[in-house]
Amino acid sequence: MRHHGIILFDGDCSLCNGWVRWIIQRDSQGYFRFASLKSEESEWLSQRFGVPFSTLDSVILIEQGRYFTRSTAVLRILQRLTRFSVFTRLFFLIPRPLRDAVYRFAAKNRHRWNRRKQTCPVPTPEQQKRWLKHLLKKEDSF
Repeated sequence: MRHHGIILFDGDCSLCNGWVRWIIQRDSQGYFRFASLKSEESEWLSQRFGVPFSTLDSVILIEQGRYFTRSTAVLRILQRLTRFSVFTRLFFLIPRPLRDAVYRFAAKNRHRWNRRKQTCPVPTPEQQKRWLKHLLKKEDSF
């Protein structure tokens, strides 16, 4: 698990679920692993980092023993997806408070913008291997 990025996201948000599906389709190396912010796995990680992840209104990326939130998490995720790495470097030049203000605006309005009820697709066996719940049963620790 040390060679993977972990993405924690709002599992009740259809926009967030769409974002995860989008990442999975573009992450050909299988670098990212996923868990809902309200999952046992997120709680375990919260205790490990001493941060109540489930209370943060943000996507969270955990990499190399550090965690990133809001716009920095999104940009680091996009940077790992090779097609977007050059493009995202430009956004890192924007001051974080400004980037995070845009992120907070989107986070605040995401449920209103995406009101339609979506059914969650059943992940393929290959995609299931990318979820922390599946992995923690096989591995004792990160």
